[in-house]
Amino acid sequence: PVPGVPPLLQPVGHSLIQSRNEVREIIRDLPDKRLWDRPAGAASAGLHLQHLSGVLDRLFTYARGEPLDASQLAALESEGSPYGSGTTTLNLYNAFERQVESAIGQLRATREATLRDSRKVGRAGLPSTVQGLLFHAAEHAQRHVGQLLVTVKVLGMAAETKSQSASIP
Repeated sequence: PVPGVPPLLQPVGHSLIQSRNEVREIIRDLPDKRLWDRPAGAASAGLHLQHLSGVLDRLFTYARGEPLDASQLAALESEGSPYGSGTTTLNLYNAFERQVESAIGQLRATREATLRDSRKVGRAGLPSTVQGLLFHAAEHAQRHVGQLLVTVKVLGMAAETKSQSASIP
């Protein structure tokens, strides 16, 4: 079990931890200079890393019943492009790792009795529930982990074994 996470939310916690661990392995040998490459026009590894953090942030915000703030909307608008010269594979991974830890913290604070509570999503106020948003966040993250894996493999940068030297611990 993920310590402190309610039983009904354990699958979300496990999925997020699995996503974090898989991303760490996938990008272990991805050099910064290849972060924004778009093989065959596919989304870049950088976009997937940004989106992984962003989607968790946004969906968990909606699960709390809060609207997105200006910084979240700006981050959404800029997904897919470097945030500046300091954007590196390691920085994007660290941001994702922090977002996973924040999400797990929110899972720990979520009471199971609230899981069926209604929530509105986006400007259109699409209907959902706390449970629906949390589970969708986990499954959406898994989808982008898979897409990241394919992108990095096409770039020829995926770590083949754990014994290779790495820039990401």
